[in-house]
Order: sequence, then structure tokens, then C-alpha cells
Amino acid sequence: MKSKFPGMDPFLEAQEWEDFHTTFNTVLREYLGPSLEPDYLVRVERRVYVEAVGVEPETMRPADVAIVAVDSGPATGRRSHDVGSITAECELPMPIERQETYLVIRDRETMKVVTVIEVLSPSNKRHNGDGRREYLTKRVEILSSPTHLVELDLLRGGMRLPVVGSLPPGDYYAIVSRVKRRPRCDVYAWTLHDSLPSIPIPLKPGDDDAIVPLQEVFDTVYQRARYDLSIKYDATLDPPLNESELQLLTQQR
Repeated sequence: MKSKFPGMDPFLEAQEWEDFHTTFNTVLREYLGPSLEPDYLVRVERRVYVEAVGVEPETMRPADVAIVAVDSGPATGRRSHDVGSITAECELPMPIERQETYLVIRDRETMKVVTVIEVLSPSNKRHNGDGRREYLTKRVEILSSPTHLVELDLLRGGMRLPVVGSLPPGDYYAIVSRVKRRPRCDVYAWTLHDSLPSIPIPLKPGDDDAIVPLQEVFDTVYQRARYDLSIKYDATLDPPLNESELQLLTQQR
């Protein structure tokens, strides 16, 4: 069964994003691979980092930092006479290991990286988060190299990644940065009402772009994972849907 929305499904963002992100990259590789053979190889690679939780004021809730349970009964166990009794327990914010996948297109003969395709995660768009800093560092490395960069922002929430100037209106974006045109890049913007566009994937000089039908990729992912069985469409979204967007959902019920 297809999604209730004509294009991107915003409910994936909070409920199934980790699974969606991994599956989307895998299916995207399946679409790209045959059109790039035999000159290129497409590989799923992984970025691992540690993210601190509950540090930023805007993302911090009291329960995330310290959960206190008052101990009204007597303490048990042997204690030294100069050690006070436990009056409460708390939890400390623990670092979380994050693993993010991305696609790399390599020249088959030299194994040099030609193009990097990044599908952004919520941690990449969290203000002052470790995931954002980690990704922006990687972004600078790519933009300073002879490697094309394609960024897919399929998330409504979070802080957009920095660009010079303003992005066109939209809920979702694809940015294609070609080596020879930097710092200029092509921006594809669309809304919740639109189907996902087909976008070009730049390759080596002299080779035509590969064209990726993002809507076909999304539909394959959605149906393969059977998200229609797991997504709770009565859940609250952040940011919330406006009236016209809610009509998209109710029309499909």
C-alpha cells in the first residue's frame, strides 16, 4: 500500500526515521547501480559518532537530565558511620553512538570518490548538536575536494543546513553541488502537496548525469517496509500540519 501523501510522508520523521533512512539509501543504490555500470560502483558507507544528549537548553527536558525518586524508607546495606543516607536517585545524560549511512559513487578503475549522496538525519538538523557539527565538518571536506555532493533533506523539522542567501519556499529540498560550479549549486524544492522530483546525479566530466526518480524510490521503500502497518496517523506532528495538509490526510481515509 502507498503512503497517504502524494510525496514524502511526514509521519516517518518521528516514528520510523532510522529504518527509513537505511532502507532509502539501500533502495537508492538499487536504482542507481544498473545505470552506472560498468564504469562506476555505488557503495553504502557509514559515519559513526557519539552524540551528547540533554545538553542543549532548547532540546532539554527536566526528565532527560535528572529523574528523581525520593527514598522515604530507611537505607539498606552496611554503611560507614560518616556516610549520609541516600535521599534521591538521578539519571545522568548518557552519550549515544549514532550511525548514519550515506552513498558514495566511485570510479571503478581508480576507486576514487566521484559523488557523495547524503540523506540528512534529524541529528544533522539539531541546533548545536554533535550530529550537526559532525556533518558540517564532513560537508566542508567534500566541498573542498574534487567530489560532487548531493544533499537530500526529507525532513520538515529541525534547522536547515547553512546556505548563502535564502532557499526557495518548500518543505523538502535536494541540493546538487557540482565541482566545477561551486560555490553555486542547484536547488530542488517541493512541498507536502507535491510528488518527489527526479534529480540529476553528477558524474565524471564527459559522462551524462544519472537521473534518480525520487518518488519511485520512496514508493518502493514505503511498500517494501510496510509502513502502512506501523505508522500512527493520528499522532501529533512537529511541526504540525496546516489545514490544507490535513486535508491530504483525511482525503485518504
